[in-house]
Amino acid sequence: MLEKVFKLKENNTSVRTEIIAGLTTFMTMAYIIALNPNLLTNFDSGSPLWNGVFLATCIASAIGMFVMAFGANKPFAMAPGMGLNSFFAVVVANIAGITSMSYLASFQAALCIILIEGLVFVVLSVLNVREKIVDAIPLGVRLGIAPAIGLMLMNIGLGSNAGVYSEAGGPFYVMRDFFGALTPSVAQTNMGSGYGAMVLTVVTMFVGLFVIIVLAQKGVKGAVILGMLAASVIYWAGEAIFLGINPFASLSTASFLPPFKDMAENTLFKLNFSGLMEIGWFTVITLVVTFCIIDMFDTIGTLVGTASRAGMLDKNGKMPQMKEALLADAVGTVAGSLTGTSTVTTFVESASGVEAGGRTGLTALTTGILFLVCIFLAPIAAIIPAAATSSALIYVGVLMVTGLKNVNFNDLSQTAPVALMLIAMPVSGSIGHGIGIGLIVYTVIKLFTGKAKEVSVLTYVLSAIFLIKFFLAA
Repeated sequence: MLEKVFKLKENNTSVRTEIIAGLTTFMTMAYIIALNPNLLTNFDSGSPLWNGVFLATCIASAIGMFVMAFGANKPFAMAPGMGLNSFFAVVVANIAGITSMSYLASFQAALCIILIEGLVFVVLSVLNVREKIVDAIPLGVRLGIAPAIGLMLMNIGLGSNAGVYSEAGGPFYVMRDFFGALTPSVAQTNMGSGYGAMVLTVVTMFVGLFVIIVLAQKGVKGAVILGMLAASVIYWAGEAIFLGINPFASLSTASFLPPFKDMAENTLFKLNFSGLMEIGWFTVITLVVTFCIIDMFDTIGTLVGTASRAGMLDKNGKMPQMKEALLADAVGTVAGSLTGTSTVTTFVESASGVEAGGRTGLTALTTGILFLVCIFLAPIAAIIPAAATSSALIYVGVLMVTGLKNVNFNDLSQTAPVALMLIAMPVSGSIGHGIGIGLIVYTVIKLFTGKAKEVSVLTYVLSAIFLIKFFLAA
């Protein structure tokens, strides 16, 4: 049955490989299950709203992945997008600030914006508009998306995911604040009382990375997940031996009962349209357009970049079943708005599953099922150390950077956009913004070198939209 549904032999894969890939993807992105409700509820852990968002995160993500699995037969996972969820939280706070509504009522009003965005994307996906936008991205820019995402993954692994940073913040925390400090004493001064835990994190991260690389070089199947498990064991042992911490202490008091009642009372189908009208039509339209632009290009970038690494693109840089893949995140977003979470988008961590051999929807199905299982087993997923997932993210990032070999460095109209994308994505934290900068640079170069006719009308339109967003939008 699985062979018939997912065409495993045709895609040169197996059930075992796909399941391992799905588990690998899950382990690298499981952090979102707790982080998303933290961000959307101001870290009000255990509150009724937090519980509702927690369940919505698991359910909406699974729905999106099931559509990806059975509709597009692609190995890409999805969940509420990072960046988009932070923006959603800001919108909720602003709505509460300009109206007399409570945070909960403002949250429910903001969910209406997500519903509108999701419905717009469903229509655009069915009408092939989003696919045409993908086709409008020049080949040179498309070739640079995967390497730029690779650097972004390395930044996540070496920074925010690992939790190694100073109060000053900034990208590539480990490289800047730990190794960049030159001496351990300076690093300790920068990082304060948490220095010991950070040393353990850095050591674990790189040991896990080296385990993955060695196993991969030896051709061991499941190298990524084995490296993550090795890193987890090292981290747990280090906590117990050097820091005097029981890494499994949280399990003794953890609740494994899903808080369905809290979701039903706070987020499930709790769309506050009357509250939405209080902020004005113009503001609503502006917010919907902003969410659409960010989500559209983040999703497109992730799909194209990850598919490129997996060898799923044809000679023109196009991915089969792109329409269905784009529809999956639109359905996931609608599901998120109805259950209680922000925009659901394709996750860049999908690259870890692809690197583990995932090539079909069975990978996405496996990850989706694990998200549903987490409704009951979230405390277990929570004990996986961030350092272990960082090892996988850095490794996958290194591999994706190798895509630079496909860029024609003799052509400045390719080199310049790609070079700036390599910087823009990790520093801005946005795939969409990186693509936008690449499009603008490509268009300007062609326009002022007498090759304006080589640029499609839609590419001009997209470049103009990003110019407005970067320099004119309020």
